Amino acid sequence: MIGGRVLDASALVAFATGESIYAAALVWTAVEEGIVLVVPSTAVAAAWSQLADKDKPVLDVLLKLPVTVVDNLDAARAVAVGAHGGDPLDAHALLCAHDRGFPLVTADAARYTDTRPHGVDIEQLP
Repeated sequence: MIGGRVLDASALVAFATGESIYAAALVWTAVEEGIVLVVPSTAVAAAWSQLADKDKPVLDVLLKLPVTVVDNLDAARAVAVGAHGGDPLDAHALLCAHDRGFPLVTADAARYTDTRPHGVDIEQLP
């Protein structure tokens, strides 16, 4: 089984801005070790809208890495996310983690306290 991590919008922002050394270490270790990084398309949109122009090229690099898989929100996926309930941004990230059995990496673990489905591990960025 190939291991991986799901990065939510806050983790993407933490990486792109350089706010988290852990986020950078996670991404570059994933590249070196061939660990899959799943990025929900809704998280990309949310992160992009929060980033300063100077930080957007860093996010663009992450999206083009060979270990990065973008989970697109097509019609079927949108229905599944909507069925989860709650905030669609959170639901998409949780669904990605749940479906793949990967931990969800976030800078804001508290946002998932009431909505985490059974079996999803949350990794808080230090």
